[in-house]
Amino acid sequence: MKLIIKPEKGLGKIEVEVNEELWRKIEHLGERYGASPERVIEIALTGGFRKPKGRLENLEGRVRKLEKKTWNLEKEYSSLRFKAYGLSEDNKILAIELSGLLAENAGLKRFLRMKPKRNPELRRLISYYLQG
Repeated sequence: MKLIIKPEKGLGKIEVEVNEELWRKIEHLGERYGASPERVIEIALTGGFRKPKGRLENLEGRVRKLEKKTWNLEKEYSSLRFKAYGLSEDNKILAIELSGLLAENAGLKRFLRMKPKRNPELRRLISYYLQG
């Protein structure tokens, strides 16, 4: 199989003959790590391999500690999220009630032949709480 590598800029290109066994290994690596064969070749040619900076056991221990810390933070955050949701729903209910009272007020003013006063800022606030 012929492999052609073209640069992003410029006219130069590299042509390499790759045998079937090597190509199967490249495809296997791509499947194993979830990368395309082209990406595997690019990493191999540029030396983009990452080497761990410590012993694997130490790194796995750090990952477990970070996972535990993450779950503890999630426990604290979930109760705050629940309270925030409750407040948001309360705000929606109050906005609906306020909207109804404003409509009733406008109807009473029309009944008394008074000029209804528009309050766009209050309408924007009600709209904000109804959407959130």
